[in-house]
Amino acid sequence: MSERLIAIGDIHGCRLALERLIEAINPQPSDTVVTLGDFIDRGPDSRGVIDVLIELANHTQLVGILGNHEEMMLEVLNHGGAHHAWLRHGGVETLESYGFDGDLDFLPEPHKEFLDSLGDFYAHGEFFFTHAAYDPEATFEEQEIEMLRWYSLTNGIPSKHISGKTAVVGHTANRDGEILHAGHLICLDTYCYGGGWLTAMEMNTQKIWQADRQGRLNEQFA
Repeated sequence: MSERLIAIGDIHGCRLALERLIEAINPQPSDTVVTLGDFIDRGPDSRGVIDVLIELANHTQLVGILGNHEEMMLEVLNHGGAHHAWLRHGGVETLESYGFDGDLDFLPEPHKEFLDSLGDFYAHGEFFFTHAAYDPEATFEEQEIEMLRWYSLTNGIPSKHISGKTAVVGHTANRDGEILHAGHLICLDTYCYGGGWLTAMEMNTQKIWQADRQGRLNEQFA
């Protein structure tokens, strides 16, 4: 199928899962792959995940969304923010993956450029993509960052967006490893780092790929 629109949920340092999904999907130059944010923290190889995404961008149309975990890290590295919350929520694993030696300028230049390229939302056809959620009554340009990056679906699923488009999000981990499909909203965070799956979905056909943190495909969707 040409010109596929594929979304990938929260990766959280699970490089093996990401590599296996990419192998299974085999993205083409005409495809658009939207990564929903939270590439780093908690899992074992945040640095490796960003390396893989940078390489992926050489082969397909990659659209990266900024997650709250990237926001926490960048606040510490770029703006001198307090580091306690970031470290408590997985930043230690990210620092270890970069071989942190006390110098906060540890990101390689290509990684800085990749993080700088990430957006807050992306709209394409019948779908729009954010990391966490959205205000159903606000246009995309008027969305508040708190909703886009931090809102948990455990507090309630927003109603359908005024655009009429279907929302595709991550952030709220489905610890049973299942995709949350509420009709007008699809959540693809299926808890890879905690023992669930890393999930990708081709939006127009709803085809699913899943891999666990050891890089094993979910044979249910093979």
